[in-house]
Amino acid sequence: MTDPRAFNELAAYEARARLLTCLDVPRWAHQVVAGRQYAEWSGLEAAMRSAALTITDEELTLALARHPRIGERADADRHEATHSEREQSAIDRSDEELARALLEGNRAYEERFGRVFIIRAAGRDGQQVLDQLRIRLTNTDEQERAETIEQLVQIALLRAKEVLV
Repeated sequence: MTDPRAFNELAAYEARARLLTCLDVPRWAHQVVAGRQYAEWSGLEAAMRSAALTITDEELTLALARHPRIGERADADRHEATHSEREQSAIDRSDEELARALLEGNRAYEERFGRVFIIRAAGRDGQQVLDQLRIRLTNTDEQERAETIEQLVQIALLRAKEVLV
């Protein structure tokens, strides 16, 4: 299991900066840093989840702006490109049918919910991502907002295991 001691020892500004590469919500990062010292990874994870429970619509928009559309290459100037490319590496961009279906699904999602579709792509192939996108298009606005935040938290937790230890 991951040991949070290295995170506990970081200067506050460095700890916040690293957290912001996981989830670009300054209030969230500040709250997690303010909760230090974490004895176990589970405590840090719980703090990250708890701080995400109160993400506002404005914060959600800010956080989503750091993520490319599923199936598209990350733009280093706008996205956490290194993370995103690795997380989406199992999506076969050379599969034209899949690429077309993801493009259409992304458009339908954005028309339906007014924001980019986000999913923890790590550990999923392109068809699994597409299947989840199609399922989530049937969610209510409230259900999908909660699912979007859950997916952001899952991504943040994966990234945290890389940048906080």
